[in-house]
Amino acid sequence: MNKIIQEAIQREAQLATRRHFLSSLGTGLGSLALGSFLTNCSSDTGASFASPLAAKSSPKLGKAKSVIFLHMAGAPSQLELFDYKPSLAKFDGKECPPELLAGKKFAFIRGIPNLLGPKAHFEQRGQAGHWISDYLPHLASQADRVSFLKGMHTDQFNHAPAQLLMHTGSARLGRPSMGSWVSYGLGTENQNLPGFVVLASGGKNPDAGKSAWGSGFLPSVYQGVQCRSEGEPILFIQNPAGVNSDIRKASIETINQINQETYQEFGDPETVARIAQYEMAYKMQSSVPEVMDINKEPAYIHEMYGTESGKESFANNCLLARKLVEQGVRFVQLFDWGWDTHGTGLDGSVDYGLHQKCRQVDKAATALLLDLEQRGLLDETLVVWGGEFGRTPMQENREGKKLAYFGRDHHTEAFTMWLAGGGIKPGISYGETDDLGYSTISGKTSVYDLQATILQCLGFNHEEFTYPFQGRNFRLTDVFGKVIDPILA
Repeated sequence: MNKIIQEAIQREAQLATRRHFLSSLGTGLGSLALGSFLTNCSSDTGASFASPLAAKSSPKLGKAKSVIFLHMAGAPSQLELFDYKPSLAKFDGKECPPELLAGKKFAFIRGIPNLLGPKAHFEQRGQAGHWISDYLPHLASQADRVSFLKGMHTDQFNHAPAQLLMHTGSARLGRPSMGSWVSYGLGTENQNLPGFVVLASGGKNPDAGKSAWGSGFLPSVYQGVQCRSEGEPILFIQNPAGVNSDIRKASIETINQINQETYQEFGDPETVARIAQYEMAYKMQSSVPEVMDINKEPAYIHEMYGTESGKESFANNCLLARKLVEQGVRFVQLFDWGWDTHGTGLDGSVDYGLHQKCRQVDKAATALLLDLEQRGLLDETLVVWGGEFGRTPMQENREGKKLAYFGRDHHTEAFTMWLAGGGIKPGISYGETDDLGYSTISGKTSVYDLQATILQCLGFNHEEFTYPFQGRNFRLTDVFGKVIDPILA
């Protein structure tokens, strides 16, 4: 409580007097901005300040320089993709053992459901012998490039809070997203592009909405910038009718002069963020349309990814992700909606619907790995693939009634994710579930562990990478998380 009171007193003093502004020149984000007011740093619009997104080095110089996170929103079934359970197939259609249900909460299952065997065919792939189903034939051909976490668990069984937990470290609103933390820690290597870009496919945004890429209590300049693979890359990026580039430049110069005077009076770091955002918006008018244009890519690249120019698709977004990290963007977040396979309809079944979703992403996700490697970028780009939780080994019986299609309910105790590239040892399978794929029996890893490992690959100690807010230092992993050392190169 004393820390909060002291912070409030200090904040009031900053707003009341310039003395605190002058005393802050040596430390903090304020000094980052004002220090450059006094140097020869200048921008395209004439404003003189150092961008909060200036490229920085991590404390430990991690092997990864950027991250591409491929989130399958809705949670794909690990039991049809990666976690092969012949015993589950043996007991297909049998009543679920009562001990698996006692004291457990499910989103929709009620009463006693039947076990549901895997609906895909599995084979061991690559020298590592990973079990990968025929739903993902392209990824199966690259089995030795990736590593699997088969003992993932979470404590959230609804989509929005589980997605928030995965990307912000908290199931509640208000925390910075992982991409914002990375952008805050590393900036961007290309001052004409944001440090954190979001791309969505599948027709909808994830259930967590834009909070999944928000900046929380970090300055807003670190929030994700959502781009589109169809139509105008960013809404309102073009000048209005009758406004040319010179007029836009002059208006931003005037606005930022006012913002600098406001900062000198109040010392609010958010004013620095506002200046940087105006600067970035001006630069993105020319840089974003160019980097988001896939038409100039050679034909073999389009064939490799399965892209369709001018359409919103996961394939287009994978190609754009490669182009963005190639241009120095630190964190690219892809959301693909439509992986919620409850069995309430054909499209939401694990035999037909899940197979169709896999066909939409398999080729492109695999092409992304191959394309990054052929360009020498895979060793410095960490690629992560997965959903927000897993699916039950039982067939969903919504409200106690058997559904017409094969589906699985949300499951918190076991799911699978894979990683490849910067800082990850290839060909590893870490974690194991029981014979039915219900619970993890070894190598159990949490969402916080995954976050800690991603930060470790980027060169950050997740326990030391903090930001002061409301009287204490916050971090992405809150008070949890351990680095998953067995999968690190």
